[in-house]
Amino acid sequence: MEEIIFRPERHEYVYTFGGAQPVRKVKPGSLLRLWSEDAFNAALQSPTDMPSQKLDIRYVNPQTGPFYVEGAEPGDTLALHIVDLTPARSFGASTTIPFFGGLSSTDRTAMLQQALPEATWIYEVDTEKQMVGFQAQFGEFEVALPIETMLGTVGVAPGASEVRTSLVPERFGGNMDTPEMKVGTTAFLGVNVEGAMFSIGDGHYRQGEGEACGTAVEGAMDSVILVELIKGNAPLWPRLENDDYWMVVGSSRPMEDSWRIAQLEMVNWFSEMFSLDHMDSYQLLTQISLAPIANVVDANYSVCVKVKKSLMPERHAFGGMHARLRDLAKTVK
Repeated sequence: MEEIIFRPERHEYVYTFGGAQPVRKVKPGSLLRLWSEDAFNAALQSPTDMPSQKLDIRYVNPQTGPFYVEGAEPGDTLALHIVDLTPARSFGASTTIPFFGGLSSTDRTAMLQQALPEATWIYEVDTEKQMVGFQAQFGEFEVALPIETMLGTVGVAPGASEVRTSLVPERFGGNMDTPEMKVGTTAFLGVNVEGAMFSIGDGHYRQGEGEACGTAVEGAMDSVILVELIKGNAPLWPRLENDDYWMVVGSSRPMEDSWRIAQLEMVNWFSEMFSLDHMDSYQLLTQISLAPIANVVDANYSVCVKVKKSLMPERHAFGGMHARLRDLAKTVK
């Protein structure tokens, strides 16, 4: 197994999916050990750091990549298995940003009101206890919360020569902000351009479903990822698999369209895996699917439709790729 270690210099960060030159070429079967900067580009390090003063919206959500996968062609499927995610900094940051967030008016949902107060929260990381500490900014309350690492952004270059900001999720993946993008998950992404050109970033030390205020516990991350390529069989939207669930992420606005996308793609996936008529698949999924909100704050909202594997006969999606990568991950030190 070829191992690649890559820690980008600041000038190597990218802020889009598509439109950037690859930082490395990688072979299918490679193991990548990557470092990524937090979504704020390290601009917020103290409760006194205010987003309006410190953030440059042009340079948020920096991505590590893109990586050119040898042999990847449009129509193929890129498989990325998350082996490990470890906080790479002793603190994480979260914030409320004026006219941004799920319970604030925004530039798209415009209201005649003042912005909610901006504030910054710093969560100290206790590596030994695997906890992060919340401290109230407007009171005395504090509580320790378990670290639950995830990647907010995982994606490939879009097709049709598109260049999309790293703030947006779409069918190429991107800023989906689903807590399911965690250790033990395999992401299946349809390849749109030669080499796939995938990148990752936006590490979260933890995040609730929906990312309600717009920011998670954002932090720099050390990521270990296995890369594989499946010729053909590209999914239209990102499909995820772990040992317990099959999942699809849909991203759009309004939110019900995100849900519809993910539901339809799960209907299609079940029809493929179980040789079901679409109407039978539709009926069955109505009774067994879950639909947690991934994010309600990005340029597109994301919904993750998921089905528990234990409810169904055993099937091996994508030729059993997840199980193979999971077993390979156990050999990684």
